[in-house]
Amino acid sequence: MKTTRAFIVIAATMVVATLAVTPVNVLGQGFKPTRAVDVVNHSRAGGGSDLFARALVQMLEQEKLIPPGWQVLNKAAGAGAQAMAYLAEKKGDPHTISVFTNTWVVTSLTVKETTYTIDDFTPLVRMILEPTVAVIKGDSLYKNLKDFVEDAKKKPGQLIQVGGTVSSVDNLFRNLIQKTTGAKWQYVDVRSGGERIANLLGGHMHIYFAQPAEVSEHVRAGNVKIIAALTESRLEGLPNVSTIKEQGIDVPIITQVRGAVGPPAMPKDRVQYWEGLFLRLTKTASWKKYVKENEVESAYLNSEQLGASLKELSNQLRETLKEAGVKVVR
Repeated sequence: MKTTRAFIVIAATMVVATLAVTPVNVLGQGFKPTRAVDVVNHSRAGGGSDLFARALVQMLEQEKLIPPGWQVLNKAAGAGAQAMAYLAEKKGDPHTISVFTNTWVVTSLTVKETTYTIDDFTPLVRMILEPTVAVIKGDSLYKNLKDFVEDAKKKPGQLIQVGGTVSSVDNLFRNLIQKTTGAKWQYVDVRSGGERIANLLGGHMHIYFAQPAEVSEHVRAGNVKIIAALTESRLEGLPNVSTIKEQGIDVPIITQVRGAVGPPAMPKDRVQYWEGLFLRLTKTASWKKYVKENEVESAYLNSEQLGASLKELSNQLRETLKEAGVKVVR
């Protein structure tokens, strides 16, 4: 157990600090798209990947790094399976890319019927590492996550967590916390981010493990409150929010990875274009503002580095799933 926890902190183990991050095609010379690009994501409107994909396109346009007209396509079925299948059909096409998260890895590890894994696609870039926070309704009586867990022990199966797909980071955290504490509560898969918040605010669900970007607007409005950071250390923008471990709940910390992959067999010059484009974005004022406002870590990796880190991520998530008591099929 201790050995697993020592290497499972994804944010720490994935970064290869000594590697150079400048791709050959920094200025985007050579290949350039000849038509509008489709940016695929596996969320419904308002979900984390949908918000991230739209933020990327908006920032790229705002910084005049791309022409207007790029489209965000939602392929939300199957916890990433539909998005992967759609991207696989675009073999070699440089005008279709997809954002990805840990969900792509977890789905392929836990769903035997999944046709594709993240290894089937062309790694392009990693962009951010994103923390998870525990969120409740603004007028809830829970002061922290420990209060919620203790209440769940008293009411086995009666409390409800709203979240994304069952292969998401939030459900994985639930499994880990339940196994560690003995508490039991339900998990309801609600694909739309807006519907998750609506269920929380309506009192139909009791807690939501979310990424900060998904709830920041509602936190500022006072509709919801953050009761724990599911992180190793306190978040810079939330210094008064204690971590899950400070609250006495000792579980492996999982950090959400967000980046982009391309279809299978994408030519090298196309890969270099995407590396250069996204590296340029990370140097802009829009990107720096996004990182600060959404409590994420800018963590760019180029294609080669991402390929190596995805293998490490797969190994780490496989161990975490086993520790959480989830059956692994690959």
